[in-house]
Amino acid sequence: MDDQNYKAIIESILFTMGESVELSKIAEAIELDKSKTKKLLDELIADYATAERGISIMELDGSYQMCTKPEMYEYLIRIAKQPKHRALTDVLLETLSIIAYKQPITRVEIEKIRGVSCDHAVNKLLEYNLIQELGRLDAPGKPLLFGTTEEFLRSFGVHSIDELPVLNPDQVEEFRQEAEEEMQVKLNV
Repeated sequence: MDDQNYKAIIESILFTMGESVELSKIAEAIELDKSKTKKLLDELIADYATAERGISIMELDGSYQMCTKPEMYEYLIRIAKQPKHRALTDVLLETLSIIAYKQPITRVEIEKIRGVSCDHAVNKLLEYNLIQELGRLDAPGKPLLFGTTEEFLRSFGVHSIDELPVLNPDQVEEFRQEAEEEMQVKLNV
């Protein structure tokens, strides 16, 4: 079988699955080694990167997914019902950033950092598929561990958690002091 046939098979896999597929699973399905499969995927990504294509193949943390190019969204919206807008409030963003940087993390650890209950925020982030349950901590009560999802990566335009901005320690200390001052104001009211 030649490379074009393998590429056609990979396209059909990614199109049909709809969600991301791990490189190892694609390689296994087409009966090639991972390096040859990766080479074919890189060629497909380059093929789809041209301006006259409406779709692209995106790599997400070692998995691949076929996606519509962002510049085509306005045309899709004209045909399809406009998707529900997810509102990420400051509380949700704060909770999400804690999870992104500290994962895997429990609710209790999130609440310790935030200083307030996080049940609603965690439930909303689960509903939006931005976080997921990663298992349970081997501790009394076996609390759930949370981490980010591929949807988080897609939504924030990063290919892996390693691409998140590095936090400046001085800025972290400044944020901590601001949070403590806010808590003091709330306690004095």
